[in-house]
Amino acid sequence: MAFPQTRLRRLRRTPALRRMIRETRLDAADLVYPLFVRPGEGQTRPISSMPGVFQHSVDRLVELCREVAQEGIPAVLLFGLPESKDAIGSSSWSEHGIVQQALRAIKAAVPDLVLIVDVCFCEYTDHGHCGVLTRRSVADSIPPDDVLTVDNDATLDNLALQAVSLAKAGADIIAPSDMMDGRIGRIRQALDLEDCGDIPILSYAAKFSSAFYGPFREAADSAPAFGDRRTYQMDPANGREALREVALDVDEGADLLMVKPALPYLDVIREVRNHFDLPLVAYQVSGEYAMLQAAGAKGWIDYERTLMESLTAIRRAGADLIITYGARDAARLIREGGLD
Repeated sequence: MAFPQTRLRRLRRTPALRRMIRETRLDAADLVYPLFVRPGEGQTRPISSMPGVFQHSVDRLVELCREVAQEGIPAVLLFGLPESKDAIGSSSWSEHGIVQQALRAIKAAVPDLVLIVDVCFCEYTDHGHCGVLTRRSVADSIPPDDVLTVDNDATLDNLALQAVSLAKAGADIIAPSDMMDGRIGRIRQALDLEDCGDIPILSYAAKFSSAFYGPFREAADSAPAFGDRRTYQMDPANGREALREVALDVDEGADLLMVKPALPYLDVIREVRNHFDLPLVAYQVSGEYAMLQAAGAKGWIDYERTLMESLTAIRRAGADLIITYGARDAARLIREGGLD
């Protein structure tokens, strides 16, 4: 007896059928919107390499956060641009720091919005690196040269200061992005000792030294004054090492995990999802967003469809949450019924 011919197309015939059997679903509640806060009042400054993204003063940021919450986006990720910078980024742990001010104002106005804060120093140091610099002799040069490098252990103490300050100012989640070894354990210890033990840590566990971060450095005024960050961020060629990084952060007390960037590292997202059961976040970074916007503006791609397809791919790879500069666009499209 011959079996009837299998036709997979039967369930693709109409939008209703496609929606009914869809394996991966995207919701506004899956999204986190990154925001940049700057000094001043009444300030909204565009970022040329990221259309639709701005630096906001605290008063404008509060207004924006009200809108974001009404759109169903549950969380924002805050980055700060300080009034002044120094060699160690000390303004990052000031009670009157720019992000601390923003946290208090947003929490008072939009108490149900989850406030995630980036913990790092590249925006706060006058050299643009993610920690305290020290001189190291390069033995294989003749004569030996002294070079500046980031001091891992000295940076940990300052990260702890920053994390505690932000937690006390109203942060709901602390998100260290510096990629120093041992940072999760040091921050967890500091939070617990300062009666902030209920504050979870979202670890930038697998953060690669990526060319896709370029537009962010304009947005956060965080380009390194010399060299690059390849001595502490991960080599893009290494996937197995990412699992080692994640395992160390889990052992040190991370509550949520992140892979950054997202779309070029879908394989890493899937491997982390397969090996660890903590909530997994993926960061669709500035370069990913900027490329979609630029190609869309040229008419080479449909920005909205490509945005939704890329976010769906990130979810399909295993991410529970996606940080994206396109969060508001995606939330609007979802409300309008998607792009079937």
